[in-house]
Amino acid sequence: MASDNRISLEITAAQKAAIVSAVGALKTALEGITINLTVDEKQSLPRISDGTLAFDEKCAAYMASRADLVPSFLDVAEMAKDRKLVADLLPCLREIAPICEGLEDTIMLANSDNYVGDLAFYQNVRQAAKRGVSGADTIYNDLKTRFPGRPKKDTPTPPTP
Repeated sequence: MASDNRISLEITAAQKAAIVSAVGALKTALEGITINLTVDEKQSLPRISDGTLAFDEKCAAYMASRADLVPSFLDVAEMAKDRKLVADLLPCLREIAPICEGLEDTIMLANSDNYVGDLAFYQNVRQAAKRGVSGADTIYNDLKTRFPGRPKKDTPTPPTP
C-alpha cells in the first residue's frame, strides 16, 4: 500500500526562533512602507501588468520630454515617486514570493497528509459505530457534522387522474 505521508519534516526550536526573528526584522523594516488594501479596493484599481508596463514607461518618457502635454492636474513628481517605489520594492517582492510560495506549499502538503489521515480515521470510526464498538458512535456523531450530506428531496405526490 502506498504511503499517504508525502512530507515528514520537523522544525527545531532554534530554526523556528530564527524564522520568527527574521520575519520580525522584515516587518520592522517594512513598517510604514507597505499598505494593505481590501478585496474591493484591489478589484477596483486599474493595474499595470507586463502588458501595460511598456505603456507606462513610454508615458513617463513622453511626460519628461513634452511637459507641455501633461495635464495640469497631474503631479508628475508624485508619479515619479510611485515609479521609484515600484522599482525599489519589486525586486524585494521577487525575492520573498518564492519563500511565501514554499511556506504555503509546505503547509498545504502537511495539511493534506493530515486530512487524508483524518478521513481514514473517520471511515474507520464510522465502520466501528456501525458494528457497535463501544464509544465509536459518540465520536462518529461528533465528526459526521463535517459531512452533512445532501438534504433528502421530498418526493412529489403524483397527480391524481
